[in-house]
Amino acid sequence: MSAHTAQQILQQDPTKSLYINGEWQAGVNTVANINPSDITETIGEFAQASGDQVKDAIAAARHAQPKWEATPLEKKQSILQAIGDEMIARCDELGTLLSLEEGKPFAEGRGEIYRAGQFFHYYAAEVLRQMGDSADSVRPGVKVEVTREAVGVVAIISPWNFPTATAVWKIAPALAFGNTVIWKPANLTPASAVALAEIIHRQGMPEGTFNLLLGGGSSVGDALTNSTDIDAVSFTGSVPTGRKVAAATAPNFIRCQLEMGSKNALVIADDADLQVAIDAAVAGAFGGSGQKCTASSRLIVMDGIHDAFVDGVIAKMKTLKVGHALDDGIFMGPVVDDKQLASNMDWIEKAKQSGANLAFGGERLEMPYDGYYMSPTLFTETDNSWDINQEEVFAPLACVLRVKNLEEAIAMTNDTRFGLTGGIITQSLRSSAMFKEQVQAGCVMVNLATAGTDYHVPFGGRKQSSFGPREQGQYAKEFYTIVKTAYQKAY
Repeated sequence: MSAHTAQQILQQDPTKSLYINGEWQAGVNTVANINPSDITETIGEFAQASGDQVKDAIAAARHAQPKWEATPLEKKQSILQAIGDEMIARCDELGTLLSLEEGKPFAEGRGEIYRAGQFFHYYAAEVLRQMGDSADSVRPGVKVEVTREAVGVVAIISPWNFPTATAVWKIAPALAFGNTVIWKPANLTPASAVALAEIIHRQGMPEGTFNLLLGGGSSVGDALTNSTDIDAVSFTGSVPTGRKVAAATAPNFIRCQLEMGSKNALVIADDADLQVAIDAAVAGAFGGSGQKCTASSRLIVMDGIHDAFVDGVIAKMKTLKVGHALDDGIFMGPVVDDKQLASNMDWIEKAKQSGANLAFGGERLEMPYDGYYMSPTLFTETDNSWDINQEEVFAPLACVLRVKNLEEAIAMTNDTRFGLTGGIITQSLRSSAMFKEQVQAGCVMVNLATAGTDYHVPFGGRKQSSFGPREQGQYAKEFYTIVKTAYQKAY
């Protein structure tokens, strides 16, 4: 697929890709969107917002918020449903665009768009399920009503690794519960953001209800998080940036929701079904080029199955096809950009210097296309205290750690400052029960890869992985609404 074809998917000129108060605008300059599968191909030059445009978007969202919150429920429901309908109907087309700019295989890109459409469908239904509570007061003749209202203006800052899905699981509930939105996506994946904004634009919401600002974190992102006219900020990204968001919003008492780093463990018990363990480890560690917050970067393996498991994983890794995101039959595309690739290769050298055994991979790959390709990488004989097992690498790189028993495996799983997901492969009900109960993670998987969650249930972690209320499902209302308690003297 050529860059020309990719640009044809977008109806909007990329140089005028800021969406503010119902209008498309140019920015102060543009940034090139490069295809990581083939860096000779530029998908487009996308606008970058100015400080004044950030202020304009905030003002527009503030003005529109009462109108949007007062929009009849069935109208809101039909709008969100229509957005989801179009995303699902166009998942091949939009999935192609997503894969082209992010680098994930087309099957994953298509699936992400489809799932994003399902998020809109879910929250379309939630619009009609917003009911309050009533209670008798402890005082005679007094009635109590508990209702929820919109927070107000919500700034959404989303990452590049799931450029549509992560953004949508914030945008959809924000709109469903009556808030207006200002969305700043990652600068590495602007095309998918513009495609979604075009769909939303066609739904006829009050001008200013939804706004799209492209730009850097140090400019647009900081302007949003430091604004006193924003009511809430939902952020997904790195821990250092999350700290900055929290520090910026705290003095203004602005609601803050953070989803950040991880260092997820998949435990392989002695009694595990070996093939289930191999498949879960490979999918969790190397799917999406390891660029998932839920990736299985630590493989904690008990003595009795260790050698067979390692041999099996390496055998499967040898069959994995790496290539252009739009090539047929590939398992893994490139990593997202040159900085990520350089960081990944640095981590490989650090692991070697720490004493890890490079069991497979660890190479930059020469391909027919000039892109950011590397092999899936496996280290064995590693120590959990090493940086490679404590820091989020965000690469198709996993480390094997050997343990004697379940107690040691659980202790090692918890020996991290993160706590997003954790998994175990076992045929023992006792082991799975102990693991689910004792592991310090927000999401726990049994006989499944650590990567992969549902849209109708809560998502989030513990420790430095998450801060604030959970995302997704009905739990999203805890962030996007404010509870009001009303008392009335009935007689």
